[in-house]
Amino acid sequence: MHKDELLELHEQMVTIKDYFASLEDTDAGLFDPYEELDVTPDDVHKSKSEHKHAVFVLGNALATAMSEDEFSDAGRVGKRMKELAEDAERKL
Repeated sequence: MHKDELLELHEQMVTIKDYFASLEDTDAGLFDPYEELDVTPDDVHKSKSEHKHAVFVLGNALATAMSEDEFSDAGRVGKRMKELAEDAERKL
């Protein structure tokens, strides 16, 4: 995936995050790990690897927000996103 495509994906995922963050039943701290990265789609000067890591961290949080438990489809996606985020972080 090219960096511009990754930035577009990141931007769309942030839109979905904002929706879930606006819901009353969403855990208030769910997106804290993503926010602590301080990497947004507007940060075009940040590396592709940093954006990739942010997308995986955000994907994990979004899957958690959508999952009923760790064995649901979204729960399994969340677990895989966490693994990918950890792998991407090691490569930073």
